[in-house]
Amino acid sequence: MRFIKFNPFAVLSFVCLSIVIHAQNNLPNLSDELAKGFSTKDTFFKTPFIDIDEMREKPVRHRYVHGGFKGTETRFSLYFPTKEAYQGRFFQYITPFPDNEFLSQGATGEDDKISFSISSGAYFIETNGGGKVDFAKPNFNSDPTIGAFRANAATAAFSRIVAMSIFGGNRPFGYAFGGSGGAYRTIGSIENTEGVWDGVVPYVLGSPMAIPNVFSVRMNAMRILHDKLPQIIDAVDAGGSGDMYAGLNEEEKQALAEATKLGFPPQSWFGYKTMGIHGFIALYQGMRMADSKFFDDFWKVKGYLGANPTESLLKARLQKASKIKASIAIDEAVKLGLKEAPSVGERGSADLAWKSMGGVEGQMPVAFQIEDVLPDVNFMGGDLVIKTGAAAGKTLQLANVVGDKVVFGLVDPSVLAKIKAGDEVFIDNSNFLAVQTYHRHQVPGKEYKAWDFLRDAEGKPIYPQRPMLLGPLFTRGAAGVLPNGKFKGKMILLCSLWDREAFAWQGDFYRDKVKANLGDKTDDNFRLWYTDHTLHGDLSKQEDPTRTVSYLGVLQQALRDLSAWCEKSIAPPTTTHYKIEDAQVVVPAAASERKGIQPVVNLTINGGKKIDIKAGKAVNFTAVVEVPLQTGKIVSAEWDFEGAGTFPIKTQSIAFDEKTGRTTLKMTYKFTKKGTFFPTLRVASQREGDAQTPFARIQNLDRVRVVVK
Repeated sequence: MRFIKFNPFAVLSFVCLSIVIHAQNNLPNLSDELAKGFSTKDTFFKTPFIDIDEMREKPVRHRYVHGGFKGTETRFSLYFPTKEAYQGRFFQYITPFPDNEFLSQGATGEDDKISFSISSGAYFIETNGGGKVDFAKPNFNSDPTIGAFRANAATAAFSRIVAMSIFGGNRPFGYAFGGSGGAYRTIGSIENTEGVWDGVVPYVLGSPMAIPNVFSVRMNAMRILHDKLPQIIDAVDAGGSGDMYAGLNEEEKQALAEATKLGFPPQSWFGYKTMGIHGFIALYQGMRMADSKFFDDFWKVKGYLGANPTESLLKARLQKASKIKASIAIDEAVKLGLKEAPSVGERGSADLAWKSMGGVEGQMPVAFQIEDVLPDVNFMGGDLVIKTGAAAGKTLQLANVVGDKVVFGLVDPSVLAKIKAGDEVFIDNSNFLAVQTYHRHQVPGKEYKAWDFLRDAEGKPIYPQRPMLLGPLFTRGAAGVLPNGKFKGKMILLCSLWDREAFAWQGDFYRDKVKANLGDKTDDNFRLWYTDHTLHGDLSKQEDPTRTVSYLGVLQQALRDLSAWCEKSIAPPTTTHYKIEDAQVVVPAAASERKGIQPVVNLTINGGKKIDIKAGKAVNFTAVVEVPLQTGKIVSAEWDFEGAGTFPIKTQSIAFDEKTGRTTLKMTYKFTKKGTFFPTLRVASQREGDAQTPFARIQNLDRVRVVVK
């Protein structure tokens, strides 16, 4: 499919446009005449309009243009730099799923996409993707291509008309970027259009088999290993034993091995208390619609775990009849610790966008108090079946149960409004327990090597299989079509080694598709960069800053390198060197061998990773920091010795050798308190060696263990 056609000759008509002055902004009027310069084969987006055109001073001075396409729900925001700052390009952010066109407003520092784009000589684009999706009412019959790429493509094409009317000059170069579901949509965009984007940077990409399997395998492990995860985390941490299976029974070993072999990075278990079920909250209803029979087969048919349940599965099952006692609104739920207060930047982000899916607004309740106290079963999700009252026969999705409180997941507000105090209900997590082994019954083709451990010696699945694979169905819903590796333009794909939502091997899976398409020309058009100590999220704030870093600097540098690649034929740094062992991506220890653009830190105490000392003794730390050659200079080195995550001690002078790409840092610290500490060094490199800018700072860290007695 090739939808959008750009007509540069039509732009010449704007030279003769009469200039109308906006009294407030002193701006030339971008009137409806602009639409006449827009040509498209996708007639759904034939008539663009502009309803806001004004100068704004925050976050930096820019010209803001808002509009949409008549007869559609598509809306867009365009942020243009001053003429002096403009270098003839745009960056377009593609969200994990269609939401709104204002998501980037209000961000600051490294998270500020608008300021980053303008500082890179680009104008910035964001859209609502054709209109917000209601995940409480999944619809597999709607046209997914509109939200996947057509709305964004139409906006990109029209934005060029606007840009050329403001700045003059030739056709602007265009680059799209998006993470998680946005990575599917970014790849779908460049694979299914022509002449819209010159290049793209998808990041934290899944495969067509990621959903729901990456969630099911980790939920199964979280249920079984809940009490053992602290010792597993300790084993794989700095100075740990290295044996994460020590002390586990057979069921626990199987659950951990199953998650690891499917690609879950063991180091990422550190976030088990907060990771929850993540985006699976939006997939559950779709699974029930697509494969409703599974939930019955699981508990009855031989070969499914529920038909011959383990003791731990039976112990985790919750089935309880009760009555509604009272409604709980959001403010009260936050006070009670049932819900988190919404945070700035969550909507539209790769990691947390799912939190805004299908949320109820206004005074609608977010939880109910019921008449009975529920047992503690490590509840991760379930159903609230309404037995009596105006909503009898309906079911609400539950995200959590605490004592006598039940907290909703995605709900239909029209059903919620009918539920009253006194209504009889039934709380049941049977279906959520069933989906935790769904990956066993979704074994795909042999090109998916991560599933090999679920095949027998003849290559056949060892468990009964469902009639269809759900992963491709969900992927089509996000990207419009399945990714095939065929595109015109250039691409830098970014993946995170500690990603627990998009396992790292999936970047290699897509690279294989690109290589099958481009062959010997792959390196002329494609890069894959792996980033260490990074998770799924694209916000600078980290849950534990002594364990992980932000990959935003890598993303920002990738966009700048992509533009230089497309506009000036300056090839970016090479693809990261890696190998895959049992679905785990393994990279060389040295930056000179690893390649990519991320610095590597090796922090030691007396040449090792662990030391036992007495309180009051000073400890000497040594770190060798290496940057892949010609990718930047070390501009920051910060130390955190007691785990606060604030990195209060800075190395003021860094002697960086550009010829070797290395520096050695030393520090001494005296521990006065008893306990176990994980001293951490975090560094940042920057291509131009600019220590002041918040953008394109490539971070990494390393840590060691100090036991103070």
